Amino acid sequence: MKPETLNFFDKVYKVAKLIPYGRVTSYGAIANYLGAVRSARMVGYAMNGSGGKDVPAHRVVNRKGLLTGKHHFDGTNLMQQLLESEGIEVIDNQIQNLEKVFWDPSKEL
Repeated sequence: MKPETLNFFDKVYKVAKLIPYGRVTSYGAIANYLGAVRSARMVGYAMNGSGGKDVPAHRVVNRKGLLTGKHHFDGTNLMQQLLESEGIEVIDNQIQNLEKVFWDPSKEL
């Protein structure tokens, strides 16, 4: 499939699949990279529907590092457990040292 034929959600998934292990990004950073600056919420909707698409949705958080999408994961703390298994510290549903683990696709791709 050529990139220009991908819908917005597919473009989001394509970027999310590139987030390195042990790093996180934000809904807004993905939207910005895709040229849809005010579409962070749409990126969130895409992440909510990413189940079964082999997308590391647990690596996408809000701009403050909060695990705002955690209720879309099976189990009570699955999103946090997945992040912690990658060495990311989470306290009170928030990524610690966000600037250290933050991956910005606009700068890194």
